[in-house]
Amino acid sequence: MWPPGARAALLLLGCLVWGATAQPGAGLHEVSIGTFTELTLDPTSPTEILLQNIPSNVSFILFQVHTQFQNVTLSLSKIPNRNNSDTGSDTGLLTVLHSEQTLCTWYLESSYPDEILASVVNIPYTERDPVPGACNLEFDLDIYPNLHLEYNLYETTITFAPANLGYARDASPPACDVTTGQTSRWRLQYDIYQYFLPENNLNSSTLLAHLQKMYMVEQVIANGFKLATLESSDPPLASFSSIPGQGVIYTVIVRDPLLNTSAAYVPAHTYACNFTAKMDNCYTLGKSSTKVFFTFCAVIGLFICFFGHRYLKTELFFMGFTITGFLMFILLSRVTLLEYDTRLYLTAVTGVFGGLLLVAFWWRCGCVRVCILFVGLVFGFLVASIIFFTPIGERIFW
Repeated sequence: MWPPGARAALLLLGCLVWGATAQPGAGLHEVSIGTFTELTLDPTSPTEILLQNIPSNVSFILFQVHTQFQNVTLSLSKIPNRNNSDTGSDTGLLTVLHSEQTLCTWYLESSYPDEILASVVNIPYTERDPVPGACNLEFDLDIYPNLHLEYNLYETTITFAPANLGYARDASPPACDVTTGQTSRWRLQYDIYQYFLPENNLNSSTLLAHLQKMYMVEQVIANGFKLATLESSDPPLASFSSIPGQGVIYTVIVRDPLLNTSAAYVPAHTYACNFTAKMDNCYTLGKSSTKVFFTFCAVIGLFICFFGHRYLKTELFFMGFTITGFLMFILLSRVTLLEYDTRLYLTAVTGVFGGLLLVAFWWRCGCVRVCILFVGLVFGFLVASIIFFTPIGERIFW
């Protein structure tokens, strides 16, 4: 006979043992070579990535992680530092393998307050393949296999660190700038590729699915569009036109024409817009409310330019509408969390009220000079906008 409560204790112990064997370590994910894996990153604890059974002919592993816009820190240790980690939405680390090494570990963490969807993949390279970013002199990491992407409303620029020739495990890497002949990294060539995402699609799962077409050399050549080829003597950068709201993936393939081998940098994507900005973000670019509102304002403004003084009341109304609407939109964007359409609606209502108020002031007081001061104020807004659109707007002047 079992003592009282013994059965319950044994049952509880069995459940604990089963749970310990059935549940892997918290935040631990094992991946396979060359396979895309989707993860949900928990902001409360780092995620550990484990790769085992690495073949002996592999000399380098390029591990990369991608998110839509949230920054993720990828590191080689649990506590990231400047020399073994990188942060971004398209970032990667290149691990140089040692003799007899058959496993690698990476760590992911995010400061984003919510769980985020990410894709990770690791790509093996042999000693004959070029090493992307191994002759880095600009960025923090010794080997920087990422594309540094910057954009504005009109131009997108990518820069990258030059590659080096491949080498065997535990061998010394070739010197980057001792010689410039065909036996050095100066024989390498760089092909820049572009891939367009589906139009009007800002879905993160769509992005991660299409990134799978642009991470290995064969897939990049098959799916991407080659924009340019750079020699090692050329500056490692390229600029292209921006298309706000349109997703684009860029990547670079470094080729060794002597050994007929190649390797791909970590692909980088951009929508040429900001996902988190309160205004002018990716979600407001193509809104019908934006098109209707500003098309209406443009038509009225064009009318005022040619016939304004013939219709003084209309001119004064439009100037009052512009000033009060402009100030109200800034105020609502700064101090409230209202949706974009709500802010635009309140801006229009406030603008109508301001326009009527200016017309009423002219009708009641009959002082045209004071009313024209408001017209000059709008002109001042326009001049200031033009000036601060130039490089002067980038200067720190306070």
